[in-house]
Amino acid sequence: MTMSTSPSITVIGAGLAGSEAALAAASQGVRVRLHEMRPVKMTPAHRSGGFAELVCSNSLGGEGERQSKGLLQAELRSVGGGIVTAADVSRLPAGNALAVERDEFSARVTRAVREHPLIEVIEGEVEAVPEGIAVIASGPLTSDALAADVARLTGSERLSFYDAAAPVIDFASIDMDVCWRAGRYDQSADYINCPFTKDEYLAFFGALEQARSHTPHDWEKLEFFEGCMPIEEIARRGVDTPRFGPMSPKGLDDPRTGRWPYAVAQLRQEDREGRLWSLVGFQTGLKWGDQKAVVQLIPGLHDAEIVRYGVMHRNTYLNAPQVLDSTLQLRADPQKLVAGVLAGTEGYLESAATGWLAGTNAARLARGLEPLTPPAESMLGGLVRYLASANPKNFQPMNVNWALVPELPAPQPGPNGKVRKLGKQEKRPILFRRGLNAFMAWAGEDAGLQVTPPPVPHQEESVEAQAQPVLR
Repeated sequence: MTMSTSPSITVIGAGLAGSEAALAAASQGVRVRLHEMRPVKMTPAHRSGGFAELVCSNSLGGEGERQSKGLLQAELRSVGGGIVTAADVSRLPAGNALAVERDEFSARVTRAVREHPLIEVIEGEVEAVPEGIAVIASGPLTSDALAADVARLTGSERLSFYDAAAPVIDFASIDMDVCWRAGRYDQSADYINCPFTKDEYLAFFGALEQARSHTPHDWEKLEFFEGCMPIEEIARRGVDTPRFGPMSPKGLDDPRTGRWPYAVAQLRQEDREGRLWSLVGFQTGLKWGDQKAVVQLIPGLHDAEIVRYGVMHRNTYLNAPQVLDSTLQLRADPQKLVAGVLAGTEGYLESAATGWLAGTNAARLARGLEPLTPPAESMLGGLVRYLASANPKNFQPMNVNWALVPELPAPQPGPNGKVRKLGKQEKRPILFRRGLNAFMAWAGEDAGLQVTPPPVPHQEESVEAQAQPVLR
């Protein structure tokens, strides 16, 4: 199919959702006009013009058969998703999480998009939704003009919440005589752990309480998403809240004492050389001077050199249940599809996955085919069904989780007449295989796509899980 004769679509935004949408549509022989306003016009959070730039964490979530994000990763791998492919070859050690080297990851996605013969990249701001079939994946920092036009198109008001990024530390400034490398419960030693005594924790907490944070403009309303809550907001909920949350010491034996500390701050590797480390769960909007003072109260970080301070910015999203179908089409205009944070998702992987579905369905529309929804048993199917059917009152962006997919059938009584109930650690590998098999069958048979069973990270499995192999 040549550039002159193939059908075409427009994609707005080259973040994770937009880049994935463009690659998914182009893989079906559809021409794509991909609009990206950076670097012509930058956002408050981005620092480059690269595609799929990671602004907050560098992790795409936990892997394996017991992780909901692990299932979503496997679904995307099975159809050759561009984002997870780039992540797999840009990965850094992070225990059972898929973490990436940011710049390498972005460069790989950018190259894949720019070098595709069916994708034309157009730099500059889009102020209005274009005519024809379009995927709107302009991201959490959609420009005011485009956001207003999307609101006009949907007939509903746009919503917003605040998102925050964590500070990044130079490894050379970390005191490894105080800190140690380990994973929780003897997992691989991919994290640096900073242990607190009770007195150290209370001193840190007191400074955190007194630190000055971002002051919103009069027109801004601070509505934080629970999955990316700034550390200072977590602290407002009580003195013990941080140490029962991101600062939990569970499963971390301090080698100097052989016991769990009172609290722990963890750092995760950011670059391939291991020179840059970000504070896990320490997203923050504190003013930079106060931020440095608080960070340097963490044991082992008393001389910490912060190479990138935490920042806070406004995210924009639609009330998905009011305006979207599970195909990610707008009900007001089915030729327009929405993906990523703007569609009501939270998380890098979720953005990429909805981008893949929106791009796939936009290409189907351009080819005269009906758009599709993945099966309910799949994690992507569960996510988009939730977006289309959630309670629109107080709607907030959603991460993937096991509650989005149907429960397993009720267990049957055994020979002795008793019913053996499975625990969640036994259920999840079964849900994983069921969901992945359903997704691959749908992608191959209904969507007509090339499907390749992905490798699944090895884990201890139950007999029930082994009885449900991934289709090959």
